[in-house]
Amino acid sequence: MRLFQGLDIVYIPKFKDVASRNARFIVDIFTEKERMTCMQLARPYVSLAGRFAAKEAMLKAFGIGFTTTGIFQDIEVSNQPSGRPTLTLRGWISTLMKRRSIKEATVSISHSADYAAATVILLAIDRS
Repeated sequence: MRLFQGLDIVYIPKFKDVASRNARFIVDIFTEKERMTCMQLARPYVSLAGRFAAKEAMLKAFGIGFTTTGIFQDIEVSNQPSGRPTLTLRGWISTLMKRRSIKEATVSISHSADYAAATVILLAIDRS
């Protein structure tokens, strides 16, 4: 068994500024479900920043960067009724999970006044 961890922190005011100046940013990074969920909240950019941190943490856990914004669409962050965040992985990220024998991905997201942080832990099973 192997564990991989990724961590990211986002300065919410800067995130909101970038998103406000670039209309495509939110559409390119977040799935329709994520956008609809967050935009209904009183402070949507706080939630979006946390989800962005989770997506970045996922890529860091893999030890890769991103070359295109489209990769973010393959990582969807949602919440269980309890509020616990979960990851739904599609496309290239899902394929990479299988290739690397990763069986589980967990995420934790936290917010403070001006920051959102997320950590992702990947559990890989060694092939015998």
